[in-house]
Amino acid sequence: MTKIAFILLCHRDPDRIIAQAERLTAAGDCMAIHFDARASDQEYAKIRAALKDKPAVTFARQRVRCGWGEWSLVQATLNAIEAALESFPDATHFYLLSGDCMVIKTAEYAHDFLGRVDADYIESCDFFTSGWIKTGLKEDRLNYRHYLNERKHKRLFYWALKMQRWLRLKRKIPEDLQVQIGSQWWCLRRRTIEEILQFLRERPDVLRFFRTTWIPDETFFQTLVRHLIPTDQIQSRSLTFLLFTDYGMPVTFYNDHFDLLLGQDYLFARKISPDATELKARLGQLYTAKGVTFPISNEGRQLFEFLTGRGRVGRRFAPRFWETETSLGRERELMIVTSKKWHVAKGVVERMRQVTGLPAVDYLFNEEKTPLPDLGGLEITLEKRTRHRRALVRMLFDYYQTDKLIICMDTANLDLMQDFYADQATTRVLEIQCELSEAYLVGHARRIGLAGDNTPPDVLERLLPTIRQDVSFESDRIRDAGFTGFHRLRERASVAENSVSLAAFLGVSEDQAHQIAATPNLFAD
Repeated sequence: MTKIAFILLCHRDPDRIIAQAERLTAAGDCMAIHFDARASDQEYAKIRAALKDKPAVTFARQRVRCGWGEWSLVQATLNAIEAALESFPDATHFYLLSGDCMVIKTAEYAHDFLGRVDADYIESCDFFTSGWIKTGLKEDRLNYRHYLNERKHKRLFYWALKMQRWLRLKRKIPEDLQVQIGSQWWCLRRRTIEEILQFLRERPDVLRFFRTTWIPDETFFQTLVRHLIPTDQIQSRSLTFLLFTDYGMPVTFYNDHFDLLLGQDYLFARKISPDATELKARLGQLYTAKGVTFPISNEGRQLFEFLTGRGRVGRRFAPRFWETETSLGRERELMIVTSKKWHVAKGVVERMRQVTGLPAVDYLFNEEKTPLPDLGGLEITLEKRTRHRRALVRMLFDYYQTDKLIICMDTANLDLMQDFYADQATTRVLEIQCELSEAYLVGHARRIGLAGDNTPPDVLERLLPTIRQDVSFESDRIRDAGFTGFHRLRERASVAENSVSLAAFLGVSEDQAHQIAATPNLFAD
């Protein structure tokens, strides 16, 4: 039977800690608390007094003064773990939490989830090859000794690092360890915890090494679990839902995030705003509830990245033009059909093929499954196609033995359009403007991972206007780019009006253009 021993690291707000301990132990689980030694003794005494009669709560035998990025955070965790092992011999799982975490599932759900698979849940990626670290020190976290806190003593911290480099004091990583990195927040089985502590008793050299690494809470347990536990018993993920901004700061959740949090495939979430009183009250009643079902949509991360990324797409991280020196050929004509409704664009392009006989390729830069001829491996992945876009299209001209080629692109691909316009070839763009129903926008949100089948209606209601605005924004960017030979095929326009646009875009007769424009259900979903 699953029983969770929560390892709680906290440093403030005694009332919140007391309430958290009472909630999480009410369903039969237990808790070991480490309260930062930097906090006042009066606050600690208040917590001890409030929880003294609860046998399901224990405290770390020794409090540590904790600092971000320091070994002290790992030591505090180890102290609380030892107290939990001694006090709760029937605990099967140990779950590391902070005072800013709150449960987003019931105890029933959590116990069933952990009992279903015999595994440890800890994010652990290769330190050197995974790219997990986005900014700041990387190898130097391990290669040199760090005795100072970078946030408190920035100048001394980097001076000490510089001196170690100058004196060539680079140290060796213990040879049998493959250092891993990942989220600090984990859930480990009892036998895993016991193996870690036994390993540390036998290997003081490993303990010495990690004591002077920088930010060891992201590498210590992650490395030891991979070292001691078979890979098939490790789930490389955290069960605590957390998001970070572009600047490395944790995202804070507020009252209107209740349904979104419950729909994520996690057991806890951090950080909950201290001012989110309604959210805290609703989540506080959740753990002991019975018979609650949780439809998992799991769109939270993609949704956050989408909403915060508007205004930065195509600007801040625009791809570099590796192939600007490659020309398609001055005598060639490239015709780009762009639409957010891919199936409509594909239907229009197929009709263009039938009427004009011009070769055409569907969304070659957006869909990996787009049929392409063998082009020497350049066509295999979207990444290769995009990086070598001019070479790819030039080879398609050669393959079809033509000087005229139609291709499809998403309206988000403005950077690709601009690159082709910079070529010596003649380039024209036809934008297909379709009416966007709510049903289409919902389907689009699901296709790109912003929503799932179980996303609550109120979340979709808030999301749809943003998606609609985003599609309009992409259309405006194309129009404002000032492309010569830019044309529009509009769902609301007459057949005659669309015929004029098609004739100019394709360079064909009005009769041929009319055949295309008059196609029944040309804009049908």
